[in-house]
Amino acid sequence: MSRKLFAFLPLLALAVSAGVFGEPWSSVEEEMRRALSEAWYSYVAGNNEEAVTRMDAVFSGIYQETGFESAVRARISEERAENIGEWFAYIKDSMKSNSSQQDMRKNFSELNRVLRVTANSLDGREEPAAPARNWTRTAAEMSAILDEAYGLFLAGDAGGAKDKVDVAYYQYYEKLGFEKVVMTRISGERASRVEYQFSTAKKAITRGADNETRESLNILSGYLKEDAAQLDSRTDNAWGVFLGSLLIILREGFEAIIIVGAIIAYLIKSGSKKNVRAVYWGSVIALGFSVVMAWVFNMLTSNAGGQNQEIIEGFTMLLAVVVLFYVSNWMVSKAESEAWSGYIEGKVKSSIARGSVFSLAFAAFLAVFREGAETILFYQALLAGNKTYISMIWLGLGIGSVLLVIIYLLIRFLSIRIPLKPFFLGTSILLFIMSISFTGSGIKELQEGSVVSVTLLPVNFTVDILGIYPTLETLIPQILLLILTVVTFVIQIRRQKKAPRKAA
Repeated sequence: MSRKLFAFLPLLALAVSAGVFGEPWSSVEEEMRRALSEAWYSYVAGNNEEAVTRMDAVFSGIYQETGFESAVRARISEERAENIGEWFAYIKDSMKSNSSQQDMRKNFSELNRVLRVTANSLDGREEPAAPARNWTRTAAEMSAILDEAYGLFLAGDAGGAKDKVDVAYYQYYEKLGFEKVVMTRISGERASRVEYQFSTAKKAITRGADNETRESLNILSGYLKEDAAQLDSRTDNAWGVFLGSLLIILREGFEAIIIVGAIIAYLIKSGSKKNVRAVYWGSVIALGFSVVMAWVFNMLTSNAGGQNQEIIEGFTMLLAVVVLFYVSNWMVSKAESEAWSGYIEGKVKSSIARGSVFSLAFAAFLAVFREGAETILFYQALLAGNKTYISMIWLGLGIGSVLLVIIYLLIRFLSIRIPLKPFFLGTSILLFIMSISFTGSGIKELQEGSVVSVTLLPVNFTVDILGIYPTLETLIPQILLLILTVVTFVIQIRRQKKAPRKAA
């Protein structure tokens, strides 16, 4: 070992002199890059111990002794310095565990990139930029926490084991944006599968079955590593970032804009245009509340593990279900109450004047509020993970917002040409469908918040846009609501057929 350290003395002397005589930090970074190459070659040759020793020499002999670390702490941030130190430690651990050369090449490449960006920042050639999160490293950290959970389980501490699983979920999978990146760059179905695997693992711990617990934790760890490898293998480009941003605003805003557009079109179509202002105000107030709630969610995630966020989102969605169901039922009840001319002149206006306008405005508020806070959190994660193409993120958001406005205008103006009866029935059916979707999504949020249990079906399927998930707890309420919807429609249609009509 002493011979190996002796061989590095010239390199250390060169590095120290670079710091003493005021050489640019880029020259120190260049020396570190050369030394890291030697560590890489040692690892490729199978000399893992020598590779680890070389890594120690780069870290202590160059990164620390030249004052590079101190400069980073003083002029950039403590977080950046800690991040670089974590990268050195992570690569050494990977060497000791004999990781694949492909994974190690990615790790070395990322460390070199971070060092290069940092040196340029210190030399004033570019603004400091936070290094991109390496999802493979995040998955490895989560797997280590899951291993701790299994250790606590074996020691008889089931509660502590489940708490550790919650740490992996709330403090890593959610807080660091892993879940949101998987949803936008892989699929919503995949994110749901991983989320339910967290629940499966906790259920296995509760039952106390050793083999089941170990298997469920291994499956979860495998999912995380597979997704991390897929995410890290994708090289971000400007149009890829743009598309991700565009899909977020369209995916999150589509449901809200359809509900708001349908309600406003309904009011205009029924001759109650003056009440449209209340719906607009409900939507605007919801946007303001969304900003506040996003801040609250961030605080909850930092201080309470994120569980309260899921509970709040879940109950908000279920409240929206009640309001949407009431509004849609109210609409269909008016579809054929009397001759259309009399209906427009009297029934709708009197019904709205008696207070139904509040229900319509409140439905718009909940639709926007339900999507708004989550949209903000999605964009926070996207901005945190992409420092190179920030302009493309804003471009995607802008174009997506324009497309949503176009969708609203199409609903607003095309409805003029649709006959009243089909329009009212179609609008009420749409809101019934949205209420069924919100039922599944709301219960899923409560499952993630550990309020509702999870009973997975043997067939794994997910239709995220309709809120359909492979659990009994989400499907049974949706089926009951669907039955109630059909019964309501049948009753309303029969009642309308029996009702006397006024002469036109």
